[in-house]
Amino acid sequence: MGKAKATKSKGAKSGPYERPSKHPAANNVFKFSKDFGQHILKNPGIAESIVAKANLKPTDTVLEVGPGTGNLTVKILEQAKKVIAVEMDPRMAAETTKRVQGKPEQKRLEVLLGDVIKTTLPQFDVCISNTPYQISSPLVFKLLALPNPPRTCILMFQREFALRLTARPNDPLYCRLSVNAQFWARITHILKVGRNNFRPPPQVDSSVVRIEPKLGSERPNISFEEWDGMLRVCFNRRNKTLRASWLGNKEVLSMLERNYRLWCATNNILVDDTVIDDAEDDADEMDYDEPDFAGFGDEETMDVDGAVDEDTPSFFQELKNAGSEVPKTKSKRKKTRVALLIKEKVRKVLEDVTELAEKRSGKCDENDFLRLLAAFNAEGIHFS
Repeated sequence: MGKAKATKSKGAKSGPYERPSKHPAANNVFKFSKDFGQHILKNPGIAESIVAKANLKPTDTVLEVGPGTGNLTVKILEQAKKVIAVEMDPRMAAETTKRVQGKPEQKRLEVLLGDVIKTTLPQFDVCISNTPYQISSPLVFKLLALPNPPRTCILMFQREFALRLTARPNDPLYCRLSVNAQFWARITHILKVGRNNFRPPPQVDSSVVRIEPKLGSERPNISFEEWDGMLRVCFNRRNKTLRASWLGNKEVLSMLERNYRLWCATNNILVDDTVIDDAEDDADEMDYDEPDFAGFGDEETMDVDGAVDEDTPSFFQELKNAGSEVPKTKSKRKKTRVALLIKEKVRKVLEDVTELAEKRSGKCDENDFLRLLAAFNAEGIHFS
């Protein structure tokens, strides 16, 4: 009589029909990489909805960023002429290719291995992506900066990032990203996707947005570097007034002075480098900055009598009560008349030309920023 087969040690498989492990990670062909932000969309209904929102034509070439295992790719290939999939992980690229191997769709799929942000992209009509969270912002602006941008982009982002993209003035999430993206494209929120629709599930929910780049005559005819450079200053402290953001920041004034000198040099304009004495400097100096507690968050930190709210930290109360008694450290850098000229130009733009000095960046719209940029440029102040 044959000897009974010994039971294998704990954790080892006893045969080819061993039941799957209770831990899903143990059943994966390979582990998902956190460095690449890999969260595979497993809900076919969501994938079909994303492709449907793209309104694909049979002649369209589609760029897909991060195809993963190809769940979205096969849905796109059903409606589009060609799919160009850009993937960083060679394992994922192999999985996507395997999905269409030996099928007619194989000839219509091109897989590019590499970083989409550093890759020179071929011409395409539509972009569809379950975007890795860490490249959300670079991908958006790479697509918008293309010489021939796509007709439409259907992109899935972390929910908070998507809400920032679509935020409007006075919204809590309104920021430089909101202004920049909406200046170059029309953006709409189209779908919320819960975290349990992914494998492995991320720690936050996601949202799908439609981005339609402005084309032809609608496309702004200004330098992105110039526009973004100005917005960086405005949104450095979004809850401060524009007067404090520009005139209350010595680093900003120094940057403007350097840019103005460069502009004058390229246009053969002489600048007055006469050093001003301390007396004249003190007479011109004004404190444009605001205490952080007076401009951060809600504007109700003070009551009707002007007394500081009880929740305000004692340090800030003492600082406000001290007022002008707090000594200031004088800069070792000698000021020149061109520095005073820059300060006067900024004051003129904010107070006289645009009348935006008391407005806060979080409440300004696209037209306000356009007027501000035009006024600065008229005074010879540039940001690129």
